[in-house]
Amino acid sequence: MNRFLSTKYSAGAFNFGIFVLRVTLGLLLVSHGYDKMVHFAELKNRFMNFINLGSAVSLSLIIFAEFFCGIFLILGLFTRFASIPILIAMSVIVFMVAHGHVFAEGERGTIYLAATFAILLCGPGKISVDGMIGK
Repeated sequence: MNRFLSTKYSAGAFNFGIFVLRVTLGLLLVSHGYDKMVHFAELKNRFMNFINLGSAVSLSLIIFAEFFCGIFLILGLFTRFASIPILIAMSVIVFMVAHGHVFAEGERGTIYLAATFAILLCGPGKISVDGMIGK
């Protein structure tokens, strides 16, 4: 009982917690990105043009952030670099698509944004490719 009330933590618990957060977030992002990639032809003309380069370019950037950077998160490879495009994509979702409504329609994007920010701050942990190669 005292262990649950303690504010102390072990390095193993921290690394396992970051691993679970990283892999779960990565799997969720990869599934969203894969769905967009499979339906690219249908979505490219009606996707939000958030950087005024065209809907197809905006959709491609979101696919890169969700699918490819999500794979990097799962592996724990270039984790901090991979989290930056995800942070940008989730910020666009929360603040432009959901108009800053973090508790209503932007709730999912806000959760992804917060989880990605935590990963950016804490890093990949030891249970990752980066951790295994000593970065």
